[in-house]
Amino acid sequence: MSWRVGVDIGGTFTDMVAVSNDGRVLRQKVPSTPGDYSQGILNAIGNAADADGLERPAITEIVHGTTIATNAILEYKGAVTGLITTKGFRDVLEIGRLRMPKLYEISWQKPPVLIERARRLETAERIAGDGSVLVALDRDEVVERGRQLIDEGAESIAVMFLNSYANPEHEIAAGAALRAAFPETPITLSVELAPEMQEYERASTTAVNAYVLPTVQRYVRLLKDSLAESGVTAPLLIMQSNGGMLSANAAAESPVLIIESGPAAGVMGCRALAESNGHDQALSFDMGGTTAKAAVIEEYQVPQATEYEVGGGVSMGSRLTRGGGYALRSPSVDLSEVGAGGGSLVWFDKAGGIQVGPKSAGAVPGPVCYGQGNTQPTVTDANLVLGYINPQGLAGGTIPVDRQASLDAIQSQVADRIGLPVLEAAFGVHSIANANMMRALRSVTIERGRDPKDFVLYAFGGNGAIHSVHIAQKMEIGTVIVPPSPGVFSAFGLLTARVERHFTQTYMQRFDTLDLAALEAAFVALEAGASVDDPEYPLTRIELERRLECRVIGQTASLPIVLPAGVVTAEAIDAAAERFRAEYEKTYGFNTDGAPLQIANLRVVAQSPKQPELNWAASLDDRRGTMQQRDVYFGPDHGLLPTPVLIRRDLAGKTLAGPAIIEEYDSTTVVPPGCDASLDANGCIVIKTNIGN
Repeated sequence: MSWRVGVDIGGTFTDMVAVSNDGRVLRQKVPSTPGDYSQGILNAIGNAADADGLERPAITEIVHGTTIATNAILEYKGAVTGLITTKGFRDVLEIGRLRMPKLYEISWQKPPVLIERARRLETAERIAGDGSVLVALDRDEVVERGRQLIDEGAESIAVMFLNSYANPEHEIAAGAALRAAFPETPITLSVELAPEMQEYERASTTAVNAYVLPTVQRYVRLLKDSLAESGVTAPLLIMQSNGGMLSANAAAESPVLIIESGPAAGVMGCRALAESNGHDQALSFDMGGTTAKAAVIEEYQVPQATEYEVGGGVSMGSRLTRGGGYALRSPSVDLSEVGAGGGSLVWFDKAGGIQVGPKSAGAVPGPVCYGQGNTQPTVTDANLVLGYINPQGLAGGTIPVDRQASLDAIQSQVADRIGLPVLEAAFGVHSIANANMMRALRSVTIERGRDPKDFVLYAFGGNGAIHSVHIAQKMEIGTVIVPPSPGVFSAFGLLTARVERHFTQTYMQRFDTLDLAALEAAFVALEAGASVDDPEYPLTRIELERRLECRVIGQTASLPIVLPAGVVTAEAIDAAAERFRAEYEKTYGFNTDGAPLQIANLRVVAQSPKQPELNWAASLDDRRGTMQQRDVYFGPDHGLLPTPVLIRRDLAGKTLAGPAIIEEYDSTTVVPPGCDASLDANGCIVIKTNIGN
């Protein structure tokens, strides 16, 4: 028997799923280990080995979702980094695009530049916009600049020359000279990451990559060594921000590709399950211990953003809001994220209003009920008081909880302060968290011209199924789907991903004067260099997909459009223009009125073949539950109700009317009064919210 293993590290828990070649499924949920995140992976695999007989040598592949690069940026714990750039452009990173996300908030502070000015040095070279050489590169000067940076303590060096996308000759030569002179220092070239126009976005992407490069390399090396010492010698792959996989060694060379590694995994799992269920319009809602993420899936496709920001706080996912973080010109799953999770802390603002998040209690010390020293209540504490969570413990009872401690914290710090009974106060906390998360769902639907009522809501993560139905009712969504093993679903998502690499080329051409033969030749040339070959993870064949990144002439923002397979035709270009105009109107709220369009970039996506479809129902527990009951509070409209507590398998072959609590090893599903729940062929809990009935 062989096993594929998916491991997703969150801010609170590390989730592991192992799927055997005969369909068997193992699950583990263990606390994350912030001091050394790799230890959480070893703990999860070790638990599966001890409890379920998982044989480490039988593991043939490990796919990993990690926040290591993101954390290095958010905590400003990356490497001391230097930049070498074209003379006159050392301040590009500081100037940026002169945008700010909160126009009328005078107290807003721009995030600090990752590379301070003293470590941003210039060299006298110049490439024109057409690729011609205006000032030749002096290699000796470049090496001298590198020596200056290293003498100033630089541990990593970024190189970004003006217009290198049009002619990479100078950057490639500078990189070769620096790598020969300083073989121990990581060198990042912009043309190796983002060979596209717009110098700020390219410089920012290069700077972020250089900043996190040593940290990610150390992490990958430590993790691979630790796995090998434990007896696991399987290839290690890492989820990219775009939802594809990459070998760990390749990810360690281009860590900017894995900044949004963790959030992408859940969306890819949702896409695969929605396709299996026949839901071509789905909303992915992933609520963990620290954040909640939302994404939209249309026609079984996950929208991709060609640019996003990191490090400016949580992302509201709007293309209209920029300037709060570090720009990355790198493909990613287009999602929205808010700081609302089970561990989100409850606090009061200066006006005396209750706030929830974005600060979190994390894995350590965790919510008050964990008994690890935290005294400030969290969303999990409120849910425990309301009766939504088993008072005996989480993760199948392996993580004990103290309901009385949560009750005391909510009573003394919330209820007494606002003058409400403790259950109403706890429900208020629960409702505020719901309101925060609805912002994320609205930002990927209403703000982009989509009506939430047209979608099915897929809810997962350790807390997603607790909050999802209340949220769906507020947003008038009729159906909520809770996947099998929702608390570790992102780890399942890792196992649905394909190995993927993106290759881009700036190609500034108007649609109305497009030379189809030249466009086809450009795609053919780009495809000739497109490969996912990797000695760590060899493939027998790949599939290629062509995309156009299009925009209105005179504007800078572009939207990606997928082209049909085969030679480019006039009909395909006309269809791409129509799709762009429709997507533009949805995204920005107004149409292009026939404005002329242009191609900004060509993109070729190289992918491995699709993974075999997972047997989603295989993770269901074969036993049936012993029906229990506990009092659960469903808000002032319903009050405290005696509520049956059962397991997922108990729904087989029947429709259950709420209220009900469905408990599992890794999560809990809340079915409020007035809703109906049943089980589908894939083992999903299907909840009808009965909105409008």
